[in-house]
Amino acid sequence: MRTQVGIVGAGPAGLLLSHLLHLNGIESVILEARSRAYVEGRIRAGVLEQPVEQLLIDAGVGDRMRAEGMEHAGVILRTEGRDHRIDFEALTGKHVMVYPQHKIVQDLIAARLAAGGQILFEATGVSLNDLRTDAPFILYDHAGRQQRLDCAIVAGCDGFHGISRDAIPASISRVYDREYPFGWLGILADTAPSSDELVYARHDRGFALLSMRSPSVSRLYLQCEPDEDLALWSDDRIWDELSLRFARDGFVLRPGAITQKGVTAMRSFVSEPMQYGRLFLLGDAAHIVPPTGAKGLNLAAADVAVLTRALTAWFGSGASDGLETYGQTCLRRVWKAQRFSWWMTSLLHRFDTHSPFERQMQRAELDYVFGSVAASTTLAENYVGLPLIL
Repeated sequence: MRTQVGIVGAGPAGLLLSHLLHLNGIESVILEARSRAYVEGRIRAGVLEQPVEQLLIDAGVGDRMRAEGMEHAGVILRTEGRDHRIDFEALTGKHVMVYPQHKIVQDLIAARLAAGGQILFEATGVSLNDLRTDAPFILYDHAGRQQRLDCAIVAGCDGFHGISRDAIPASISRVYDREYPFGWLGILADTAPSSDELVYARHDRGFALLSMRSPSVSRLYLQCEPDEDLALWSDDRIWDELSLRFARDGFVLRPGAITQKGVTAMRSFVSEPMQYGRLFLLGDAAHIVPPTGAKGLNLAAADVAVLTRALTAWFGSGASDGLETYGQTCLRRVWKAQRFSWWMTSLLHRFDTHSPFERQMQRAELDYVFGSVAASTTLAENYVGLPLIL
């Protein structure tokens, strides 16, 4: 089989890239190791920056998002029983959209299949070959036999644990990595959100986040050990701990039936370069951010925007400047998002290694954000999203 762009991974990055390439007259084939049911049901992040929301609308895959998504004009920071609202609309004129990632995946799969796009689910044993030539190819197992996909470009969209990043020789790869000494215990609960907007709570017992997936489903997190044993956390204990960390006069946490719980490790990770020959890495294959800043999915979409522009020029006129500078262009935004995510994480979490002085610095930083329009504007500007291509 032959196509112009071979895409490894049917997550948001791979699907969005395939869809945008189609809109620009460029053919692609997606190879995905998991089943369609698994991919469409995988629960992930759900906060979209305004530039990403607009990208989906412009691409014709935003109808359900506009009908079911929740537009948020701000977030709330809470510490020591005190709230400060970051007013996105007043400070930047923008908002964010709360819309679950698995629904974005469903929308994109439906759009690709409706347009006759090829997504090969349960394609295993994938290997990338001849990446330094002008005729790379991908070998994979599907339908009981090994098959070959010839292409001009390979897009590695297969996540942090995928095979694409490892195709870049270790001799030229540079990794920047930080593992945080805590994780997030996250739950989905069948209960209406206890706040109309996200609440980020700093507490001496640890961080907590109140989020939502719909008007009737809440998503909540609390800081825990990175290897936390979920067996020790009964539903009652989770709700009791959340109530302590969100405590404020007049605030009532609405408990409900917990339908999902899990522990997410926290790390900052960047792998450079993001390109090698005809291979281009996108999304989690190249970078991971702690979820505090809600940047993971949004960074993947920004990578897609950069590569789509570059490939449209290259296939259209032969102009290769965009492809040659793809990694540098993406990394300008990646490192800004890393800085913001690191800052939010450092500001709001309890670090057991912190001295009393460092804990006072956290309090002082939050107090500064609470009292400074300039500091609140900086937070708002980063949260709602920098331009997709800087």
